[in-house]
Amino acid sequence: MPVIMGTAGHIDHGKTTLVKALTGIDCDRLVEEKKRGITIELGFAFLDLPGNRRVSIVDVPGHERFVKTMVSGATGIDFVMLVIAADEGIMPQTREHLDICALLGIDTGLVALTKTDMVEPEWLAMVTEDVKAYLAPTFLGQAPVLPVSAHTGAGLEALRLELAALVDRFQPKRRSDLFRLPIDRIFTMKGHGTVVTGTLVSGSLKVGEDITVFPKGLTSKVRGLQSHGQTVEEAPAGRRTAVNLPGLEVEDLERGWVLGRPGTLFPALVWEVEVACLASSPLPLKHRKEIHFHHGSREVLAVLHLLDREKIMPGETCVCQLRFKEPMVGVYGDRVVLRSFSPLRTVAGGRLLGPLGLKLKRFSPQIEHLALLRDGAPEDLILTQLLMAGAPGLSFAQLLIMTNQESKALDKALADLAVKQKVVLYDKETRRYAHGGLFADLADSLVSFLKDFHVREPLKQGVSRVEIISSLAGKAPAKLFHLAVEKGLKKGQVVADQDLLRLPDHTVSLGRDQASLKDAVLAAYEAGGATPPNLKDVLEAQGVTAKEAGPMLKVLLEQGALVRVKDDMYYSVKAFEALKDQVVAYLEAHADMGPNELREVTGLTRKYAIPVLEFLDKEKVTVRVGDRRVLRKR
Repeated sequence: MPVIMGTAGHIDHGKTTLVKALTGIDCDRLVEEKKRGITIELGFAFLDLPGNRRVSIVDVPGHERFVKTMVSGATGIDFVMLVIAADEGIMPQTREHLDICALLGIDTGLVALTKTDMVEPEWLAMVTEDVKAYLAPTFLGQAPVLPVSAHTGAGLEALRLELAALVDRFQPKRRSDLFRLPIDRIFTMKGHGTVVTGTLVSGSLKVGEDITVFPKGLTSKVRGLQSHGQTVEEAPAGRRTAVNLPGLEVEDLERGWVLGRPGTLFPALVWEVEVACLASSPLPLKHRKEIHFHHGSREVLAVLHLLDREKIMPGETCVCQLRFKEPMVGVYGDRVVLRSFSPLRTVAGGRLLGPLGLKLKRFSPQIEHLALLRDGAPEDLILTQLLMAGAPGLSFAQLLIMTNQESKALDKALADLAVKQKVVLYDKETRRYAHGGLFADLADSLVSFLKDFHVREPLKQGVSRVEIISSLAGKAPAKLFHLAVEKGLKKGQVVADQDLLRLPDHTVSLGRDQASLKDAVLAAYEAGGATPPNLKDVLEAQGVTAKEAGPMLKVLLEQGALVRVKDDMYYSVKAFEALKDQVVAYLEAHADMGPNELREVTGLTRKYAIPVLEFLDKEKVTVRVGDRRVLRKR
């Protein structure tokens, strides 16, 4: 598997010179670098080791003004070669570079003690002991300290052998399914067009593939690939890679943007980050403090939002939010570095926990869930991310970046959780999941809504799904709501009456007065048959007003005992069905029917005939053609 080594160390301690002595490649390519004798931009080389192993090398600048360039180069490296000049020993950027490497999660490396030809043996021995003592509490505490001279060649072979042994032991962990390449160089190559380079931190890339430049959303197709100056058809993770992007201009792109496959990364203006303030930080990190934020090869300004305190003291760690002015893309577990404005120095670092950003209020109960994102097992991580996402849940593509799990492992974990009803796949088309507990809460909300509705509208049989969705808007997506309804129906918690939903124990009940009124009104209309009475006359006979009779009339209509043909013209359902049967029978035997034929067949007067025909049109039994009616089914 490809391995990447990065250099680190103070300015003028010989990093670039040592790389050239090992590889024959001069990483200082800029005229300004050669003129001033210092590294300004990132340099790249490779070293072939015994056993047919090739190590990519990222050479970083040591000057304090270019620490941000150093951070972008250190991102994606597997181990570090800390370079310390024997004639100077530990210096400010030695310390800062070491802190940055630790904050970026680098935990392996070795130490090259350079310029040994410039000091006496006694001095070299003293500096060696000082270096070992300083590094003892760090991740390089057990690393070999190798004296070398790039000018005389002394110690170079021993350094190569130690590098070969380290590489043989080293097994970098990289995702194979999520392609990401943070851009650290952009230039034009004659005859090819725009080329970008970067460390391919995960996944792989082939010539001809479609790619997206995040967060801008620019699209292109890979025209060509190079690695270590050689043209390749496919670049694996862990390689320094140059990508030829047709259709894009140099001015379209920015350092720090990320190449990825379409739809795999999600820009956000807010991140949840576990931040560790360095014990060496001179001051605490305060709420709403503006800082320089480094992620991948990108540096942006960000505002630190502390969720459960006012400041992070040196040596403390907590989960907080970073808010950006420009969108960022990242993956759970990515390492970040925070640098203060004044003095400009590295003060903290951490791990990205929430790359989609949440709407969180300070000191809210939700903040407790963030702590579960720190060290949870894969299944716990899935559940916590879904819980924090709320009812809309997350798509499979979003979960891939929210958990940093391989797609096959994530697929299996979700299937297992679904069997346990801990997660719900509610949209198969977009593969969108919701937390099982939130889904259960939604089902309970549906029951509660119906219960309240029945209390508020006791004379209604139920409520339509459309009305419920409208009333519960914002609580859940429509597809998740429909799934909750189906679950309620299956468990018998909810009953469907045609297009209305109700609780199983709900029945429309009238008071004693309204019940007797209902019976009397229904009897009057059943007695009226095909020529029903006027509603006003019926109600006056019972001594009630239309307003007082309103609830009773609603029940008769909802239960289907009465049919409202127009305004105040009602029929008993039995009488109207008999009329409809007569009309249908006539039209099945004849081509069409007019008002005169209707009166002949049914004995209705014009007062009733015209409204009946119009209502049959409305009910889609008949269709009007001129002044005639024909059967719609014909």
